[in-house]
Amino acid sequence: MTLAPYASDPARTRGREYPVEDGGTRGPRSAYQRDRDRIVHSIAFRRLRYKTQVFIAPDGDHYRVRLTHSLEVAQVARVIARLLRLDEDLTEALALAHDIGHPPFGHAGEEALDAALHKAGGFDHNANCLRTLMRIESPYCEHDGLNLTWETLEGLAKHNGPVSNPNWALGELDAAYNLELGSYASLEAQVAALSDDIAYDNHDIDDGLRAGFLDLDELLAHPFVTDRWREVERRFPGVARSRQLAELIRSQIGFMVNDLLAQTKANLIGIESVHDVRTAGRQLVTFSPEVEEGERAFKRFMYEKLYYHPEQLETARRARALLAELYAAYSQEPVLMEESWIDGLPRHEPERSRHIADYIAGMTDRYAIACHAQIYGSTPEGLRNV
Repeated sequence: MTLAPYASDPARTRGREYPVEDGGTRGPRSAYQRDRDRIVHSIAFRRLRYKTQVFIAPDGDHYRVRLTHSLEVAQVARVIARLLRLDEDLTEALALAHDIGHPPFGHAGEEALDAALHKAGGFDHNANCLRTLMRIESPYCEHDGLNLTWETLEGLAKHNGPVSNPNWALGELDAAYNLELGSYASLEAQVAALSDDIAYDNHDIDDGLRAGFLDLDELLAHPFVTDRWREVERRFPGVARSRQLAELIRSQIGFMVNDLLAQTKANLIGIESVHDVRTAGRQLVTFSPEVEEGERAFKRFMYEKLYYHPEQLETARRARALLAELYAAYSQEPVLMEESWIDGLPRHEPERSRHIADYIAGMTDRYAIACHAQIYGSTPEGLRNV
């Protein structure tokens, strides 16, 4: 497939933070293929298997976790990239890596670490994604980090748009390797960002219904899904409700993808280069205004009924307390950490506190629970609600 003129061309990459002798072209893989492969083979990516997506450390095998969510985002993103003639490998790399910075227990864990680091600059999962890939995950002899291409790093830094006030972590990385935070990211990064929305808007329906947190009648009456649901009922009368709901989710994904493609193609009229994308002054990968408004309303519904469900809020409170206690324990007794992390513990603040937060942020849900039990002698109750 011939790339569109506004696509990121791996042959024209700006390179890597640490130059390599072969220019990053060794073997049959492109620079972006190598980025994707480095991400997939990383320990940080594998840990997503046991990190919260919607539900904390779920007992059921069918609930999504950060890993399965990331794979679903990558699948949606790659389809869109192909139809827009963008670089599929860069798009996939961004989709697979976008959640690597999440600590255990999802946003509850992020809030706990942000509070713990309130005197040390706070904690942000997006900045932590870059910190993990550029400094912490270090399997190579020649340099720290995975040494990903500039395009992958800048896409992860600003897939939601320019960053005007980066926190300490992103600020330090940008100072070391200028990611041009004030401009817009590539189309590949913008595709990955909205593919994230498409994936969790729809797949969280499945998990929410499975857990009994979403009311089926309320869901099906919501304007954002009603038309697709009526069409499913018309096409498949008498079919088991579980199969109808699976068809609804597929239909919703297709509806959102098709709308995004149509609107984005219209937005790209007059865009002739990657430079035009970065200086456009707005996101170019978008839904139509009507679908964007409907999607926002649906998000509000999902927050009210699922993400802010009373049981979810109570579980999140307990998760925050667990991480706060872990942070306190490691701050007072650093010897409780793994030996390799003890050896690298800085002597001065704020680096010392940030190092401890790095250690906790890398944990899976179940490992954080096990560490807490080892330190405090018991496993907290109520950390699972499904």
